[in-house]
Amino acid sequence: MSHPELIGLNNLLDELKTCTQLQYSGKLDIMSAKGHKWTLYYRLGRIVWATGGTHPLRRWHRQMAQYCPDIDVDKIQLRIEDVSIDYWDYRLLAMFYKKQNIKREQIKAIVENTIAELLFDVTQQTHFAAVSCIRNQQIILEAPISVTYADISLKLMDDSWNAWLESGLANISPDLAPKLQRPEQLQQMVSPSVYKNLLTLINGKYTLRDLAVKMKQNLLPVVRSLQPYIVKEMIALVEVPDLPLRVTEVKHHPVASKPIVETGQLIACIDDSPQICQMLEGILIPNGLRLIKIQDAVQALPILIQHKPDLIFLDLIMPVANGYEICAQLRRISAFATTPIIILTGSDGLIDRVRAKVVGSTDFVTKPITADKVMSLVRKYLQPPSLVENVSHLQTLSLEHP
Repeated sequence: MSHPELIGLNNLLDELKTCTQLQYSGKLDIMSAKGHKWTLYYRLGRIVWATGGTHPLRRWHRQMAQYCPDIDVDKIQLRIEDVSIDYWDYRLLAMFYKKQNIKREQIKAIVENTIAELLFDVTQQTHFAAVSCIRNQQIILEAPISVTYADISLKLMDDSWNAWLESGLANISPDLAPKLQRPEQLQQMVSPSVYKNLLTLINGKYTLRDLAVKMKQNLLPVVRSLQPYIVKEMIALVEVPDLPLRVTEVKHHPVASKPIVETGQLIACIDDSPQICQMLEGILIPNGLRLIKIQDAVQALPILIQHKPDLIFLDLIMPVANGYEICAQLRRISAFATTPIIILTGSDGLIDRVRAKVVGSTDFVTKPITADKVMSLVRKYLQPPSLVENVSHLQTLSLEHP
């Protein structure tokens, strides 16, 4: 679907199945008329990750608390630019995995439960109002850690939604938070120990999903147990905001000042193609490297002078200024006299290679780029430290172990 036409639940299911049948790679944005948005990331027809919804941070905390209890997510420090992409949470999982903080089985559980939760929410929203879908093949998550068969996910979604309907809960969102409304009446109906627990948990701060995790129970029985009190209006269901995202602000410096990033190894990608930049991001970031994406060739020099990257990937063919010109200009600047400059091109001709060498390029890589090609060049010219040995060189988080 290239146009955001409003569709119902059956058509949405057809769209999800079509993505599987076509072995689609890219993201599928699903949007409601009320402004809700969910994103499914596909790779060869399988669902790799899912983001969006009302409470992405609460969902992240719940999943980590359930499956990675040894990691204190409250001590992870993120920067604003690091969470500007929709799949920042997936990228964190990749980094934890590279650092050997979590195992593949834990990631598999988080991925499957995140996808299941998101699909449930989409189904509930679409039960009451139409949504629209847009495919976007420019965003492809490289080297997925875990993949989920879409047909299995859809079957689980169907089962969980039907059970929710049969329990008379269609109008109750799991993202609502229960709050005691008539505590005196409730106290007369339950034992003192139960009432004490309810006072602690039913305070309007924890969503129904949060409560299920805290009580170490499945969501449906927890909501069923509260349902009689909700019907009698002893417990109200209220909307709550998402958890705050803790970020570390970075001050912006003028062009001639010191680079923003002072530690770790920084890679620059100069390419007018957003897809190439995204692909490089998907390869480099999980390997503990930083990346600056520059799509406007005219702005390349001032940005490079400001940040002083350790290695540069430079596209050969771009509008206004081509890779040859930019490479030659960089070599005339003393700060970049020895910086590795890797030419990116769709052509592997001898003349191009010779000309690139003449203007001072370090190496040459042909498109399509792959993780093996890119990391081979990075290791050759930078020999980046491993994430296991050098935690401080991570881009998006600085971990403080308790």
